[in-house]
Amino acid sequence: MALGRRGRDRPIDYWPGFVDALSTLLLVFTFLLSVFILTQFFLTQEMAGKDDVMQRLQAQIRQLTDLLSLERANSQSSESELASVRASLEASESERDKLRGQAIAVPAPSDTGRANALSRELDLQKDVAARAAAQIELLNQQIAALRRQMAALEEALNISEKRDAESQSKITDLGRRLNVALAQRVQELTRFRSEFFGRLRDILGNRPDIRVVGDRFVFQSEVFFDPGSAVMKPEAIASLDKLAGAILDLEKAIPPDISWALRIDGHTDNRPISNAQFPSNWELSAARAIAVVQYLIAKGVSPNHLIAAGFGEYQPLDTGTSDEARARNRRIELKLTER
Repeated sequence: MALGRRGRDRPIDYWPGFVDALSTLLLVFTFLLSVFILTQFFLTQEMAGKDDVMQRLQAQIRQLTDLLSLERANSQSSESELASVRASLEASESERDKLRGQAIAVPAPSDTGRANALSRELDLQKDVAARAAAQIELLNQQIAALRRQMAALEEALNISEKRDAESQSKITDLGRRLNVALAQRVQELTRFRSEFFGRLRDILGNRPDIRVVGDRFVFQSEVFFDPGSAVMKPEAIASLDKLAGAILDLEKAIPPDISWALRIDGHTDNRPISNAQFPSNWELSAARAIAVVQYLIAKGVSPNHLIAAGFGEYQPLDTGTSDEARARNRRIELKLTER
């Protein structure tokens, strides 16, 4: 009766659940922010490339417009020259006809020579007029070709703008679907983490040297190792066997399309260590994490779902210098996370 009364009087600790929920929200926000930044980066790169293409096309259109204006000016000049040549030709023909009439009425050697000279000049003017007409025809063909090229460039520009709009729409839709998929994966992993930690609590019981801190399951190092050692204690085998069984059940429960891993973190206190086996606390913390991982693998846990990490004394839970504070900092942490 006394034990039951003490159990009912024990206050309920809501803090671990609150920290778990807060860390989950922070994780979701971090993923969504990362996806938004990546989407903005790729969209900026895509838009920059489209702007460069449009600028080049517009520069070509301006160049072709200048060439067209120049060709039109040359065509007008040639037409003016042709009109002048034709006027001169008509005047020469008129003069020739007049001289021919005079030569018929009063034949004279001097008039005959003048008529021959005018005839030669008339032939020369005809040649000049023919060349001018050919040049005008060539200019007209070049203007028509420039107009066709401008039409093709305008069509290419319209197609590029249409593709750019379609690409932007696809990127927006892809980002939205990616956000939804990531949010679903985070929610599923969070649910499995809660179920996994709940199962660990049921299996390991309410022990003071095993507790939940935020999104991590924390074992005091003394559960598994002697001070300054990375060799597994015989009495730790039972706890590790229960842990391995829970992880094996977790592997069966989580769908294969969710990429996850259980990170084993080794932590030490701030007392320095230096010997042949462990030159510093880095080596000691990493060796302890590796020892736990190797035991779990020997029990059938997939290596693809395990991570060993050593943090030395640089991630303390308690910044105090008492023996109790240092004991809290010597720990092995389990964290279920995305791979």
